[in-house]
Amino acid sequence: MGRVGELARLTEALARPPAVLLVEGEAGSGKSRLVAEAVRALDERSGNRTTGNGTTSQDGTPTPPSATAPRRPVLLGRCHPLREPEPFGPVVDALRDAAALLPPPAELPPSTGALRLVLPDLAAQLPAAPPDGGTLLSARRLLAQGVRALLTALDAPVLVVEDLQWADDATLDLLVRLARDLPPRLALVVTYRPEDLPPGAPAPGAAFRPAPARTGGHGAGVGHGAVGAPVRLERLEPLDEREVAALARSVLGPAATPELARVLYERSQGLPLAVEEDLRTLAERSPIERTPTERTPTGLTATERTSASSGRTSTGDLAAVLAAAEVPRGLRDAVTERLARLGGDGAAVVAAAAVLGVPADEALLTAVAGLDAEAGADGLTEALHAAVLRETAPDRYAFRSPSARQVAQGRVAGPRRRVLHQRAVAALGTREPRPLARIAEHTLAMGDRPAWQDLAQAAADQAAALGDPGGARRMLRGLLDESDLDPRRRGRAALALARLAADDVDPAASVQVLSGMVADSRLPVADRGEIRLALGFLMAVHSGNRAGFDRIRESLEELEERPVRAARAMVAIAMDERDGAGRRSGEWLARAENLLAANPDEDVSAAVRATTLTFQARSADPAVWDRLDELPRDSERPEVMRQTTRALYNTGEIAIELGYDRRSANLLEESRRLARLTGIPYLECYSRLALIRLDMLAGRWDLVEPRFARLGAEFDDLAMAGAERSLLFGRLAAGRGRLALAREEFEIAARFGQRESQVTVALRAAAGLGGLQLLEGDTAGAAGTVGPALATARQADAWARTAELLPVAVEALLATGGRAEAGEVTEEATQSLTDRGAPAVTASLHLSRGLLLDADGDPEAAEAFTRARDHWQDIGRPYEAARADERIAAALAARDRVRAAERMAAAERVYLELGATTDTARCRKLRRDLDLGGIGSPGRRGYGKRLSPRERQVAELLAQGTGNQDIAQALFLSPRTVEHHVANVLAKLGTGRAGTAQALALADAEDAAGEGGG
Repeated sequence: MGRVGELARLTEALARPPAVLLVEGEAGSGKSRLVAEAVRALDERSGNRTTGNGTTSQDGTPTPPSATAPRRPVLLGRCHPLREPEPFGPVVDALRDAAALLPPPAELPPSTGALRLVLPDLAAQLPAAPPDGGTLLSARRLLAQGVRALLTALDAPVLVVEDLQWADDATLDLLVRLARDLPPRLALVVTYRPEDLPPGAPAPGAAFRPAPARTGGHGAGVGHGAVGAPVRLERLEPLDEREVAALARSVLGPAATPELARVLYERSQGLPLAVEEDLRTLAERSPIERTPTERTPTGLTATERTSASSGRTSTGDLAAVLAAAEVPRGLRDAVTERLARLGGDGAAVVAAAAVLGVPADEALLTAVAGLDAEAGADGLTEALHAAVLRETAPDRYAFRSPSARQVAQGRVAGPRRRVLHQRAVAALGTREPRPLARIAEHTLAMGDRPAWQDLAQAAADQAAALGDPGGARRMLRGLLDESDLDPRRRGRAALALARLAADDVDPAASVQVLSGMVADSRLPVADRGEIRLALGFLMAVHSGNRAGFDRIRESLEELEERPVRAARAMVAIAMDERDGAGRRSGEWLARAENLLAANPDEDVSAAVRATTLTFQARSADPAVWDRLDELPRDSERPEVMRQTTRALYNTGEIAIELGYDRRSANLLEESRRLARLTGIPYLECYSRLALIRLDMLAGRWDLVEPRFARLGAEFDDLAMAGAERSLLFGRLAAGRGRLALAREEFEIAARFGQRESQVTVALRAAAGLGGLQLLEGDTAGAAGTVGPALATARQADAWARTAELLPVAVEALLATGGRAEAGEVTEEATQSLTDRGAPAVTASLHLSRGLLLDADGDPEAAEAFTRARDHWQDIGRPYEAARADERIAAALAARDRVRAAERMAAAERVYLELGATTDTARCRKLRRDLDLGGIGSPGRRGYGKRLSPRERQVAELLAQGTGNQDIAQALFLSPRTVEHHVANVLAKLGTGRAGTAQALALADAEDAAGEGGG
């Protein structure tokens, strides 16, 4: 994972000796693994793949060892951090493995006899030793000559020397001499850690220093040694968060949510060894089921894809497992090793950084460490050279990862930590403005709880005043966790938390605290009502749990003394549209406006305005778009701006359902911008989610996953984010042929839709799941899925938001003999949209009518499909337009074959551009069934060792973990045909199922390199 380019370059260099290859990276970055994979890939390039004692040929036929092509000899030696290392030790260790590779002594050059003294086990296979030159210099020269001669006598060897940063002078001298006169068929590979080199030392010697990069990708450079042998440097950077997420998905499947991937990344900072160890922890300690026969890229057993959606485990469970786990052993050992080499001043600065816990400047680190300025500078410099600390910004220093800090903090004894915390309080207390939250944390760490309580309340007030509601909420939640907190302070803190809860991006923690507070009978009734109202908001709005509306209704009686807050509760209740509640929305808004008439309040009036606009958009009232221009964009009141942002988001999101995609993009961009400017993170997150959905609808499928990953790195997991992710990822998976995964995603979204107070998610989830069931031939299941969804749409009068559902419902009803019901549904939706503006539903209704006409054998079906296609094109949704084109082709096939072939070809081209594997396969099958000809393909040809287009489709599905049965369904092939394609793919790539993704990426990289080189 994350090393495809490096692997391709290293493999290519090994295949073209002589070469000196340097692999640089910190401990745990995967240097040894990369070299091993490159050597394995080099062997596979010969046409054979090693399997035990034999190989597998390209056609998949096992061959005995005697029939295999000779492998490149690989000699491996390692340097060790010993005080008195054995001279030439790593090279000697490597050459000991050459015993079985040596020709008879008579065929070896006489100079190899110089190795008799350092390789006594091989003495009988070597010529006589040459005369001793009498000096250390001459002995080294003879040894270097002997090593070179022996390597020359071998058949194109690969000499690997690991951890060169610990090499003794004699070994370095030997390797330098060898590199300056490299045998013509030798590839010399050295790995080293740059952080363990002496300060200012070249990396790792002048003879290995590459010239400026002329070829290769980022992080790679090619130079030349003294006699022209290519010298390549590969720097292994930490994996980025996207690559860590990919690695997690390969092991955990759907359980590897963006939130969990972010935790993995934060713990490891992208160090592959640390990621792998954490994944092992999750695999061993979590209740995820695993498939015993599959192996992941880390060597771990692969997890079942159903783990996340079945309820056996959850992101929270997995995150809790990680939170309780120790620092990954490999990372702990690496950090401990670096800490052990620090002197007194360096250790003092590192201890100060561990206690401070956040990036700090040199002056603060020096003060907390108890050093003078000069000693502090020296200690900080030492910690930086040892790669324990790093400079995160000008004059800001911190640990390289939270896990590294955890290791360092564990080495500071309790009494010493208390002293450091006292110094931190004193040093921070001199700064203006005083960082009260940090001072409070150090005070609590000292054990002074009464002082901490005073500071926590003051810090929360300070954070709220400075526009940091998240920081204020964290302090207040911590304060409310105190069992001995004074009741008056408890009530004040709870009310403050309730008033800050509206914009909470981490609702779970506040829900837990506020749930306990509403049961406290000591609170004034009105305060308890406000807290209950805030709790209901968090449950209903942020957590997607409509039980929150029950809490809001309960708050009304407690809020009689506060009519403005009661009006706000009524506005919130109006938003519930499930189980017939939507029919009373107007009544609740009217009651709120009556209260406001007697008790004017600009903030709650803004909420009424935003909610009214939302209702207009829901009902597809064309007047809503002009009214949006009247919203205030520059109010000085934060709540008014929040409600403006909310109105823009709500109407922009509903505009997607209605089919106003361009208008939606403008509204969502404005809501995103205002949310960022006014500090409303959850609305910024929601706006960006909807913009990602627009990307997918516009045909930019390749942007969906990376944009979700970036969003997950910035925002805490919100319920709506999970539902939207499942809906979009379900559509992607279905289009790409991963039908089992698509089902999981749609079922996750459907469960969310059952709890949510809005009906849109439930309608979209039913459309996705029903469409998948139709694809799989489960027409009864599809009818059972869409039936309740249609009832929901009818009850909520949500026909304007059924663009995805209607065609699926009509097709499912027709397939199960429900022709009359399908017609009634279509007519009901049509009547409900009279005088309303909903282009997407209009397109879906044309498609639905086409399905009804086609079922009756009416030739007008093609025209109905054509009208649907034209509407989708006007809206800007290429996938939906292609589906309509496919319908047109099928309807015209019997009477206008030329036009039918044109429409089928147009649909197929769109599917290919989108990467819609399943749709492409269905389209091609239908084209063959209708005998409509091809789309201008060059015809069948031999592909040799390269994958054919069909094999490429199979390989991509295999790389995503798709089983044979799903591949057969996705590509409309028989299971036997799929088995044949799978065997060919694995043979051509020279790998097993678990290695398909990596082998396919490597093959692509090699193809790209070949094309680039002509």
